[in-house]
Amino acid sequence: MTKENKVVAIQEIKDLLQDAKVVYVADLEGLNAAKSSDFRRAAFKSNIKVKVVKNTLLQKAMEQIEGVDFSEMYGTFKGNSALMIAETANAPAKLIKDFRKKEEKPALKSAYVQETFYVGDNNLEALANIKSREEMIGEIIGLLQSPIRNVLSALQNKPETVEAKAEEAAPAVEEAAAPAEEPKAEAAPEVTAEETEAPKADENAEGTEEAPAAE
Repeated sequence: MTKENKVVAIQEIKDLLQDAKVVYVADLEGLNAAKSSDFRRAAFKSNIKVKVVKNTLLQKAMEQIEGVDFSEMYGTFKGNSALMIAETANAPAKLIKDFRKKEEKPALKSAYVQETFYVGDNNLEALANIKSREEMIGEIIGLLQSPIRNVLSALQNKPETVEAKAEEAAPAVEEAAAPAEEPKAEAAPEVTAEETEAPKADENAEGTEEAPAAE
């Protein structure tokens, strides 16, 4: 490769890296032409850019990117290297995992995701489990909607609750409204005719005694 070709290649890599938030470097060694094509097609469907690069040129391109220090990844640039650029944080990791269900490769060398570096294939599972921006937004929306759903559910169930409470209260109201039975008054003792006339007889007797004898 001539010097001019190297300059062009480095610039192409820089264009891919510029403002990239999701950067993976994978090992595709061992995949034949057909399998490599299958991997590229799958990457294209997942909106992932794949470019096989020379390690020295990749490092020089990264060294020229301002704002990010990629030096933690340089030690993994050995053998075959494929640069993977995506917008979704876990998309390349999921693609590698799916492809490895039938193949031994690709293998993860290193990655730069959400301002964090991951070095080694042992980080593949962790990267695959990273929630994408869309997933996090969906969860936030779900959390925000949850109280609204609870309020709507409470409002919908409120009439039934009110009716149930009214039905429960009705018997208690009826019991409270029913008048209490008044205790029956004891019957007054009967007064006999003899008891009523007796005082009168006594009065007549007294009047007879007080009258003066006629002369």
